[in-house]
Amino acid sequence: MSGKLNPSSLSIEDAVKVLHAAGSQHVSEETLRSDIEAGAPVNPDGTVNLVHYAAWMVKEMARGSD
Repeated sequence: MSGKLNPSSLSIEDAVKVLHAAGSQHVSEETLRSDIEAGAPVNPDGTVNLVHYAAWMVKEMARGSD
């Protein structure tokens, strides 16, 4: 393993680490898994694409402001 992360294919654990490094204080493995159960997109292999996840989060936040 080269030590590089692919933002389009991260394990849940790595996605949480990247989001924390980017400044998110509220994401945890539990909240990410809960979001996935609520419909957040995942790749066929169960990994997370951060761009797709961020887009889903924005859509969900907009839906809450209706």
